[in-house]
Amino acid sequence: MASDEPKIELSAEISPAHIENRTEKFSVAGDYGDPMDIAKQAREATEIEHNLTLLENIKLYPKAIAWSILMSTAIIMEGYDVVLMGSFYAYPSFNKKYGTLQPDGKYSLSAAWQSGLSNGVNIGALFGLALNGIVSERYGYRKTMMGGLLFTTAFIFILFFAENVQTLLVGEILLGIPLGVFQTLTVAYASEICPVGLRAYLTTYVNLCWVLGQLIASCVLRGLVDRTDEWSYRIPFALQWVWPIPIFIGVALSPESPWWLVRQGKHEAAEVALRRLTSSDKAPGIPFDVKKNVAMMIHTNEIEKRMTSGTSYKNCFKGVDLRRTHIACVVWAIQNLCGAGIMGYSTYFYEQAGLDPKNSFNMAMAQYGIGAVGTISSWVFMTYFGRRNLYIVGLILLDICLFVIGFIALGPSKPATQWATGSMLLVYTFFYDVTVGPVCYSIVSEISSTRLRAKTVVLARCLYSIFSIVNGVIIPHMLNPTAWNWKGKSGFFWGSICFCCIVWCYFSLPEPKGRSYGELDLLFENKVSARKFKSKTVDLTSEEVREEIRQVLTMPAASH
Repeated sequence: MASDEPKIELSAEISPAHIENRTEKFSVAGDYGDPMDIAKQAREATEIEHNLTLLENIKLYPKAIAWSILMSTAIIMEGYDVVLMGSFYAYPSFNKKYGTLQPDGKYSLSAAWQSGLSNGVNIGALFGLALNGIVSERYGYRKTMMGGLLFTTAFIFILFFAENVQTLLVGEILLGIPLGVFQTLTVAYASEICPVGLRAYLTTYVNLCWVLGQLIASCVLRGLVDRTDEWSYRIPFALQWVWPIPIFIGVALSPESPWWLVRQGKHEAAEVALRRLTSSDKAPGIPFDVKKNVAMMIHTNEIEKRMTSGTSYKNCFKGVDLRRTHIACVVWAIQNLCGAGIMGYSTYFYEQAGLDPKNSFNMAMAQYGIGAVGTISSWVFMTYFGRRNLYIVGLILLDICLFVIGFIALGPSKPATQWATGSMLLVYTFFYDVTVGPVCYSIVSEISSTRLRAKTVVLARCLYSIFSIVNGVIIPHMLNPTAWNWKGKSGFFWGSICFCCIVWCYFSLPEPKGRSYGELDLLFENKVSARKFKSKTVDLTSEEVREEIRQVLTMPAASH
C-alpha cells in the first residue's frame, strides 16, 4: 500500500561541511572496490535482509542463534543472584545466621542491612558497566566475557564462605562487577551477530534468561526452606559455580562480532566471523553474500564516523546521539520506575502480606514460571504490534495492577486479601514479562548507533542500576514491618510513577521494528518525530541518496 508520507533521504547535514575537519582519505582494506561499489553492495545486502522471512532467517543464521543463546545464558546467573538475596530475607535459617533477634522472638535483618545487601550487587555492577564500555570495545566481546566469567568463579567463594553479613556485602559488591559486564555485553553481542528479522527475538531472549535465573533460584530455595542448618543457604550460593566454566568453554569457541571487527578495520576477519555465524549451504535459495554483508557493515560504520566525531562516552551526548542515548537510558530506567522492583522481593512481599514461608515460595515459583511464559509470548506480540505499542500498552496494564494492589491493601488483612494481593502480583508479572521486560532489551540494543552501541547500552544500564540502588533502599523500607510498613499500599507510589512513564513513552519512544541500522541513522539524523518513525519511508536507493553517499565517502577525512 502506498504511503502519503514523504520519503526520508540522506540528510543534507551529512555533507562536506559536516565533515570539513577530516583530513585523512577514506580507504577500505580488502577487495571491496571504490566507495560507490561498497554503497551499492550495502544497499543490495540491506534489501535482501529486509525481504527474508523468519523461517529463512532461521535457516540462514542457525549458528548465530546458537552462539547468541550461549552468550546470553550468563544472564541466568544475574537473575539467580538477584532473587537469591531478596528471597533470603524470608528464609528463617539465613536470618538466624546473619540477622538479629527481634522483640517478637524471630530473627531478621534490619531494613538498613537488607538495603545494603540488595544494593551490593548493583554498586558492583556500576563499576562493571563502566569497565565493559571501555574493555569490550578495545579487546572484543569474547575476551571480555571470558575474563568476567573467571572473576565470577573467584568471587562466589566469598559468598559461600561468608561468616558475617559484612563479608556477605563485600562478596555481593565484587560479584556485581562481572555481572555488570554481562548485563550489556550479551545484549550488544546478540544485536550485532543477528539480522534485522531475528534481532527482536534474540535480544529479548536475554530477559528470558533473567526470568529463568529467578525461577531456578525460587525452586532451589523452596526445596531447601525446611532445612535449619547452614547448608540451606550455602547450597544456593554453591550452585552458582555450575554456570561459569561451561559458558567459558563455549565463549572461547564462539566467533567475534563481525561489526566489532569492522570497527577495528579487520574486514577479512569479519568475513570469517560472518561465515561462522551463517549456514548458506543449508539455505541455497537465499541470495546471501558474505562480502555484501560486510560491505553493509563498512558502509554503515563509515557513515556513522562522519555523523559523530568519535567513539568515546562524551560522543553519546553530542548531536543526534544525545537523543538516542536519552531514549535508551529512559527505556531501561523504566524497568525500575514502573514498580518491577517489587518482583525481586516477591517472596518477602508475600510473607509480609501474610502468607507463610512455604506458600510464599510457591507463589514466587508460579510468578517466575508465568514470567517465562510471558517472555516467550512477547515474541509473537512484537511481530504484530512492534516495540513502541507493546511497551506503552504494557505500562498501562502494569499501572492498573499497581493501583489495584494498593486498593486491596486498604482493606483488613485476612486470607482473602492476602491471596488477592499475591494473585495481582502474578498478573503484574505476566504483563511485565510480555511487554516492558523483554521489549526493553530490543529497544535499547537497536536504538543506538553501531559505533556507540557498547557505550550507549552501558550508560542506559548504569541509569538502570542507579535506580536499582534507589529501589534497594526504599523497597525494603516499604515492606519491612520495623520501617515504613507500607506493604501493598506501595502500589500507589509505584502506580503514580508508572503513569509518568506512560506519558514520556507516548511522546518520546520511537518504533525501530524492521529498520536496518542504516535506516535508523537516517531517521535520527532527520529528527523524525518518535510517533512518525513507523510511517516514514526511508529510500536508500534514490539517486539523491546515492550522490550524497558518494560525496561523503570520497571527501577528505580526519583521523579519529
